[in-house]
Amino acid sequence: MPSLFEPQSTHEIIARINLLSTTSQRLWGKMNVAQMLKHCNDALGTATGDIVIKPSFIFKIIGPLIKKKVMENKPYKPGLPTAKEFIVTDEREFEKERQNVLTRINKFIANGEAKVDGQRHPAFGKLTAYEWGFSQWKHFDHHLKQFGV
Repeated sequence: MPSLFEPQSTHEIIARINLLSTTSQRLWGKMNVAQMLKHCNDALGTATGDIVIKPSFIFKIIGPLIKKKVMENKPYKPGLPTAKEFIVTDEREFEKERQNVLTRINKFIANGEAKVDGQRHPAFGKLTAYEWGFSQWKHFDHHLKQFGV
């Protein structure tokens, strides 16, 4: 399964991000392309340690069940709910958000697998380095498909 820690998978994600433009139209959902980039950047921020979210009580209970679905090698379905911390409704500047997400992807890779191995995810609990790399790749893949790339 792909992972952001695999150079080829990361190269493909970055190439797809670079295919986006201010005129990229969503195929589902509510976010525009700049909001989606901000959303993905913030989610990746939990892996780099830039964004810390305290897990809610409910996720301590259902997180392991959700984690099983997240780690399946199946694409996410359109319209899945997201954590309130990652909902982006304000207008964003496309090029700034693209650069921010590319910078954070590079930080994630530079930090390396040892940095995230065993680190707690706000919803799924402790993840291995592979689980972090795969889940982040899967999240990007989902949203890039949302915008047709």
